[in-house]
Amino acid sequence: MKTIRICCGTGCLANGATLVACEFEKQLSGSKDAKLECVIKKTGCNGFCENGPLVTIVPDDIAYYHVKPKDVIEIIDKTIKNGELVERLLYKDNEGKPVKTKEENPFYKPQKKIALRNIGIIDLESIDDYLENGGYEALKKTLNMTQDDIIKEVEESGLRGRGGAGFPTGRKWRTAQGYDVFPKYVVCNGDEGDPGAFMDRSILEGDPHSVLEGLAICAIAIGAEKGYLYIRDEYNLALKHIKKAIVDAEKKGYLGDNILGSGKKLKLEVVRGGGAFVCGESTALMKSIEGKVGEPRAKYIRSVQKGLWDHPTVLNNVETLANIPYIFLHSAKEFASIGTKASAGTKVFALVGKVKRTGLVEVPMGTTLRELIFDIGGGVIGDREFKAVQTGGPSGGCIGKELLDSPLDFEELKLKGSMMGSGGVIVMDDTSCMVEVARYYVEFLCGESCGKCTPCREGLRRMLEILTDICNGKGTMEDLDILMLLAETMGDASLCALGKSAMNPVVSTLKLFRDEYEAHIKEHYCPAGVCEKLTEFYIDKDTCKGCSACSKVCPVGAITGEIKKVYTIDRKKCIACGSCRNTCKFDSVHTRGKEGCDAKN
Repeated sequence: MKTIRICCGTGCLANGATLVACEFEKQLSGSKDAKLECVIKKTGCNGFCENGPLVTIVPDDIAYYHVKPKDVIEIIDKTIKNGELVERLLYKDNEGKPVKTKEENPFYKPQKKIALRNIGIIDLESIDDYLENGGYEALKKTLNMTQDDIIKEVEESGLRGRGGAGFPTGRKWRTAQGYDVFPKYVVCNGDEGDPGAFMDRSILEGDPHSVLEGLAICAIAIGAEKGYLYIRDEYNLALKHIKKAIVDAEKKGYLGDNILGSGKKLKLEVVRGGGAFVCGESTALMKSIEGKVGEPRAKYIRSVQKGLWDHPTVLNNVETLANIPYIFLHSAKEFASIGTKASAGTKVFALVGKVKRTGLVEVPMGTTLRELIFDIGGGVIGDREFKAVQTGGPSGGCIGKELLDSPLDFEELKLKGSMMGSGGVIVMDDTSCMVEVARYYVEFLCGESCGKCTPCREGLRRMLEILTDICNGKGTMEDLDILMLLAETMGDASLCALGKSAMNPVVSTLKLFRDEYEAHIKEHYCPAGVCEKLTEFYIDKDTCKGCSACSKVCPVGAITGEIKKVYTIDRKKCIACGSCRNTCKFDSVHTRGKEGCDAKN
C-alpha cells in the first residue's frame, strides 16, 4: 500500500497544503480500485518551504514540489495508478535535470537528520505514528537506568545546548541532580524570537513527542516531577500540537502520575510566551512562568541551583531535547562521532536571505559556511556577489567572504566575532548595506531590551542614534570610536546575554566593512544603494537595452523612456527603493552618492 505524505508545516499551509490534502482525500475516498488504497499523512515541515506544498509518495520514493489541488488527479492517474512520473512537478538539480527523490535533491543530499529525523515522515498529530518510528523507546530504556548512568550517557555524547550558548547539556543535568532540594523542575524553551528563525517551531509542529520524550528523560535524570513548555505566543500551530501530544502521551502512560508503571511521575504544563524577545533568556523566561515581569537576573547563582521559585531547574531548548531520544537509541558514541570534537552532533539552521534555496537545514557541526550557502543553498540569488552572512540572530555578528570556509561550530563562530545562536543564517549580497544591517539589528534589540540595566538600555539607544545619523549622512569619524567604546562597555557591564552580545552586529561590521562606514561619513555615499538619503540611481546609457523592465516595477513612476531606447530616472521622483536594479537583467542600473561620488555596484 502506498503512503502519500503531504507537508503541512506553516510554510506549506500558507501555500495551500490543506486544500491539496483535502483533494487527495476526496479523490481517493470510497474508491474500490485496489491501486488507490493509500494512506494519507499530513507531516511537519520538510524544510524546503519556498517549494511547497511538497508531496512525497512511498515506497516509490517520489517527491513532488509546488503541488496544487488541480495537480492531484494527474498524480493519482499517472503516479499512484501507473507508476509514471509527473515530470513538471519534480525538482530540477543544478544542471536542470529532474530528480525523482528527495535524496537526489541538492538541497537535501548533504544533510544529516537527527533533530529533524521524523519530520516529513510521521503524521504530525499521531502518537501511534511516532511509536511506530521508535518513539518512547528511549524513555523505556532510561526507566531501567540509574540517574547517574542517564546523565553519563548525555555527557559522553558531547551534546551542547542548541539554544545559543552551547553549554554542555550533561554538565547542566549533573549539577541539578546533585542538589537535594525538592521539588525540581524541567523547562523547555520554545520562545524562539530571532528574526528569520523557525527551527524550534518546525520541531514543535512536526514532531512534538520527541521534545516531550527528551523532557521526560531529563526529568527522570534529575528527579523532577513537574515541567513547563514555554512556547512563543505567535506559534499557534505548535501550541496546538504540543498540547495534543501531552494529552495523548498521558493516555498512553508516557507522562503522568505513573510513567509506564515505574512509579515515576511527570506533569507537564504549557505556558504561552510573554511576547518579549528577552523572555528567551533563561532567567527572564522563568520569571515569566512565575507570572512576573520577564526580566533577567544576574547569574552569580545558576538556575540549576535556584531557578523556578528558587528551586533547582534545568532549562533546555526544543532542539536540544529533540536530540536526547536519538542519543539513547543509537548510543552516545555514535552521536559523538558526528560533527567536531568540541561540537558533537548536528545543528539545524534556518537558511534565509539572498540565497537561491532557502529553508530548514540540518548538517553535521563543522560544515563550512561555503558548503551551507553554495552547496545546499545553491549560491546567491541572481549570481550576484556574496558579501556577508549574519549568524546567531540579532545578537550575532556578520562574517565576510574571506571567512566562507570557516566551520560552523560554537568555538569557530565565536572566534570570527559571531555566534551560533539558535541557528539563523541570513545571507547578504552586494546590495546589502552593512551599516543599515547593524542599524536594523540594534533597533530591534533596542525595542526588545527589558530596560533593567543601564548599559544595555542606554547603550543601545545611543548606538541607534549614531547609526541612524550615519545612514542619513550626518555621521562623523568620531562616531566610530564612540560605537566601539559603547560596545566594550555594554559587553562588560550588561546584566544578561542580550546586552552583552548586542554589540556583535556593530563590532563585526565595523571591523569587516569599515570602508563602507567611512563612505557614508566622508563621501555621503551608500555603496550598496540602500540608504535613501545617500543614494541616487541612474541608468547606464551604454548598456541599457530599452527593455522597459525597470519602468514596469518602479512604484512611483520615476522611470521613463521608449522601447529599445535608453530609459532615464527622474531624480526628484525616485525614492531609491532599488526595484529597478533588482529587475534589470543587463546590470545597467547603478548608484552614485547624491553629492556626485560615482560607483558601480
